[in-house]
Amino acid sequence: MKKKKAFTIRDIAGVAGVSPATVSLVLNGKGEISGETRARVLEAVSNLNYIPRAAKSGVEAGDTLRFLKIAKHGHTVNRDHSVFISDYIDGMSSEATRRNYTLEIVSFEGQPISAVAESLAGAPVSGVIALGTELSKADIRLIQGLGLPTVFIDTFYEVIDANFVDMNNEDAVFKVLSRFRQQGFERIGFVASHVDTTNFRLRRDAFFKYMTRLGLKVREDDVISLESTYDGAYSDARALLQSGIDLAECYFCTNDIIAYGFIRALKEFGVRIPEDVSVIGFDNLPQSATMEPALTTIEVSKRKIGYLAVTVLDDLINASETQPAVKILVGADLVIRASDLAHEVQAPARPAKAPARRAKLPAG
Repeated sequence: MKKKKAFTIRDIAGVAGVSPATVSLVLNGKGEISGETRARVLEAVSNLNYIPRAAKSGVEAGDTLRFLKIAKHGHTVNRDHSVFISDYIDGMSSEATRRNYTLEIVSFEGQPISAVAESLAGAPVSGVIALGTELSKADIRLIQGLGLPTVFIDTFYEVIDANFVDMNNEDAVFKVLSRFRQQGFERIGFVASHVDTTNFRLRRDAFFKYMTRLGLKVREDDVISLESTYDGAYSDARALLQSGIDLAECYFCTNDIIAYGFIRALKEFGVRIPEDVSVIGFDNLPQSATMEPALTTIEVSKRKIGYLAVTVLDDLINASETQPAVKILVGADLVIRASDLAHEVQAPARPAKAPARRAKLPAG
């Protein structure tokens, strides 16, 4: 059997289109590297399953942490979110290096979870961090049951005896709805997704919970569901607009990618953002700051989540006795840009009756 090639920093540099020195700076969390360049390097690291050598000579062979980048179906873990995943890796890489670990990144795309489990059987690793975005409860229990110290990121289950580091979805959604309410909006819509992931579900549950607590009524027609990819969200939104949907005054979108597709469709039907409809997303992906109009969105530090995952894992590895499950939620900030506008400012530019917001097919 032919021995699998061990990729080097030069290989990573070639794929990412940067210098080996830049790759080295990114892997060690140093230097003034742009977010776009850092994302390209970390994506190349992930795609090539690159295993960096230990940063210090004192590291033992078994002092390796393995990050499992798992895309079961690819509706949320895909190229659209490469920067998102890269930020996790960036945080993990910096903290792993600081704590004298080697960080190993292994990708699984479209493979059964049994394949992930098999890859860990007898693997010379001290602990595992698993991307739980697309994992079910059963998947988490299977990986957790392998007996390795394990931390799951980008997902959260209160009733599973496992370690999680995730974003605080309830905190984030409350901030979005509070902003809409403070702006004078009463008819607030929610753009959900067909795709079933824990974070999507938590955001949907939080929407209904905090609409009630803020004294706001949810109209059934104002909760719509779109595909989670950019093209899918755009296509689904276009179909809804073509059917003559009566638009709400504003919408909270489950994530930025869905917001991008939704806004593109709205523009094609002559709906102005934010003059006719205000939109807020979730994730603060780089494109959110450069699109037109710039997207108001939720920012959660993915680097912080990656850092905390390594911290928790290190504690588990070095504990002298069995530890209780650790569940950490990282708070969110609302990044204000141009895609939402106070109701009082909107009113003069908007037709008097709500049905006038019904989207029409563009001419031709």
